[in-house]
Amino acid sequence: MDQTTVKIMARITARADTVISLRQILRDLVGPSRGEAGCVGYELFQNQDDPVEFVTIEQWSDQAAADAHMSAPHVAAAISKAGELLALPPLIHRFAPVD
Repeated sequence: MDQTTVKIMARITARADTVISLRQILRDLVGPSRGEAGCVGYELFQNQDDPVEFVTIEQWSDQAAADAHMSAPHVAAAISKAGELLALPPLIHRFAPVD
């Protein structure tokens, strides 16, 4: 993997009564995110043991692409829609390979 590649894991937690709505908002992000310049990979998962928890695993060609993703219109719209559906603020972690 190139040294500039950025891997991101975001954990998003729904309120118990909003899981279905939040799931749809997150699913709607997948296609547009994968189509962004610099997107190497974008996957969405739902915790099978605790369905209120969702995780995205993202890989971007560089930090500029990751930053552009966070300011993309479809991300801003999702953040706006999801705000009141969340039990906790999203946790976003950036990872680098260990040599």
